[in-house]
Amino acid sequence: MATAIAAMTITMPNQASALSSSIPGWLQKHVGTGNGQIAPVVLERARALYKKKLKSGAVKNPCYLAMDATRPSTASNGSAKARFYVICENKRSFKAVSSGYGNGRKLQRANFANGRQCARHFSNTEGSKLTAGGAYTTAEFRTSFKGYYTSSGKRKPFHRTFLLFDGEGETSNARERAIGGHRAMFLKWQCRFKNPQSPYADEDGYTPYGRLVDYTSGRSNGCTTWSRNATQEILALVENNPTTLYIYPEARDINAVAKAVKRGKSPAKAGLYWNAACLKAIGAPKFWPKQQLQPIINSWRQSLPEPKPYKLPICQ
Repeated sequence: MATAIAAMTITMPNQASALSSSIPGWLQKHVGTGNGQIAPVVLERARALYKKKLKSGAVKNPCYLAMDATRPSTASNGSAKARFYVICENKRSFKAVSSGYGNGRKLQRANFANGRQCARHFSNTEGSKLTAGGAYTTAEFRTSFKGYYTSSGKRKPFHRTFLLFDGEGETSNARERAIGGHRAMFLKWQCRFKNPQSPYADEDGYTPYGRLVDYTSGRSNGCTTWSRNATQEILALVENNPTTLYIYPEARDINAVAKAVKRGKSPAKAGLYWNAACLKAIGAPKFWPKQQLQPIINSWRQSLPEPKPYKLPICQ
């Protein structure tokens, strides 16, 4: 049934109202292509995946997650736009938050780099740094120390928690790719300072120091990234209580939209979905299959010179 719904959503035009008959009335007002809304096909597939996993006992969480990677990352004023969804039907709760998509790479043999505003390239290839749409289930946490930074005149340790995703089908290599979700922030190292009392000090008693960089409205290395507040809420929601995550678009969606554009047809009139503003910006999306892209990435890696030993300078 879930497969049939998903197939109808992508192949048949003007079916949003018919397909939404099973969607609760309170949730229907959040369905659409406007700001803060979730596109019908994204919700239908996210619900189908969640119900399937709920029925099988794979998840018990009353909430589920979805993402629409075809939407733009920022508004005209630079503020982050929502494209990640947290839906709790038992509480009649719907929340849309911002999220990053994969930035890709620009290599000599292939340019699959994404711009800051809209994603054009997608892949499930290891090392591609691209987003792969499809079905995921949230898994365990891994929290790691990144270094020290200064806040309110004091040096503080920065830890970032990484929520692992388990995929299936096209996304079954999520573990291999280290795909998951985390806060859109990293520590840009600048130097190292003597800190022998720190449990994170190296053998010489030094720890890295840097400045925090927030890229909430930017791109990621292929993972799903959130703002500070959204990260706290999502991690609290799924800790020791996994749930489903559906990321749109899948390879079939990307290829279908690209084919329609090539033929000069409107994807919307063909019953296909892509955010209109981003489609205008990118021209046509592209999915890079593993069998095409992996050899290119492997060849590029092999061509890289051996990295020279490097130590951060000592902080002054």
